[in-house]
Amino acid sequence: MEKMKYGRLPMEYVNYLVIALFLYFILKRFLPTKGIHTISTTELKAELNNKNKQFVDVRTPGEFKGNHIRGFKNIPLHQLNEKAEKELSMEKEVIVICQSGMRSMQASKTLKKLGFLKVTNVKGGMSAWL
Repeated sequence: MEKMKYGRLPMEYVNYLVIALFLYFILKRFLPTKGIHTISTTELKAELNNKNKQFVDVRTPGEFKGNHIRGFKNIPLHQLNEKAEKELSMEKEVIVICQSGMRSMQASKTLKKLGFLKVTNVKGGMSAWL
C-alpha cells in the first residue's frame, strides 16, 4: 500500500471513489424517483375515462400518428420542458406513456422537477398496451 505524501490520496482510494460515483449514478438512473407512481397498462385502462387526469404521450409525432391511445396528448419528450407548464394543469395528475417506459420515466422526472405533484408512469409503455 502506498504511503500518503504531501496530503495526496493514494491512487487506490481514487479508484474506489471513481467506482463508487459510477455506481451511484447508475443506480440513480434506474431506481424509481420519489413521488413518481408506476402503473401497468391494465391499470391504465381503468383510468382512461377519469376527467381529473391528464394523459401525455412523449413519443415522436411519427410514432404517435402510427398508433396511440385515444385521450392522450402528444408532447414529445424533447419539447416537454417548454410545453408542460403551458399545456398541462399542475393541479391534475399527469399519466405519461412512451413506447417502452424509458422515455416516459425520463419525462416523469422532468415533470417532477417542474413542480408537478402527481405524476404516474405507464410501465412497459405502448409495447405492453398491444
